[in-house]
Amino acid sequence: MLVAFDFDGTLSDSEMTVLLGNQNGTAQDMADITERAMNNEIEYAESLRQRCELLADLPDEQAQAAFDEVRLRPGAAEVIAALREAGHYVAILTGGFERGVEAALKREGVEVDAIVANRLPVVDGKLSGNVRGPLIEGTKDDALEVATAIVGEDWDDTIAVGDGANDLPMLEVAGLAIGFEPKPAVEPACDVTVSTMDELYVLLEERGAL
Repeated sequence: MLVAFDFDGTLSDSEMTVLLGNQNGTAQDMADITERAMNNEIEYAESLRQRCELLADLPDEQAQAAFDEVRLRPGAAEVIAALREAGHYVAILTGGFERGVEAALKREGVEVDAIVANRLPVVDGKLSGNVRGPLIEGTKDDALEVATAIVGEDWDDTIAVGDGANDLPMLEVAGLAIGFEPKPAVEPACDVTVSTMDELYVLLEERGAL
């Protein structure tokens, strides 16, 4: 079985662009743009570009300091480890940034099978203000389709876990759509919702995934 997780707002309660914004005084602007995007009030790609523009000229060492602050939610590492031990393919599909995801996983000593994420180009030791990657214009149903093809699974044998509007495409096509404290615009697309990683662990046990 393939299990796909969103990262910011799902596996992590950190919001990477806000942590980055703390480094140059733009955190509140970041949070406002993020909230609009997650509630489906602004296109995700546009919101991401707006947030990354606010990071132009941030020294890369400060960006790395922000990525090092990214944390998994309590219990998230245990869920990931249990899924992989059970033989499932675990993917993280996020519009956030690969370096932050990798830092959080390394801190907890857990691994996943695939990370599909974006990145912030660095020019002369500073962030350029641009963003690159597969999940800017690309959507998470496309990423999930690629992952299912790699693993050889059917849509019916996939689980997607997310919270925001950019998770809607994968939640709508997954065999089981789990909302993690989903935004109001997202909840109708969820088969079931949870509010803690402990609840998610129990749900996965009940559904025979663990």
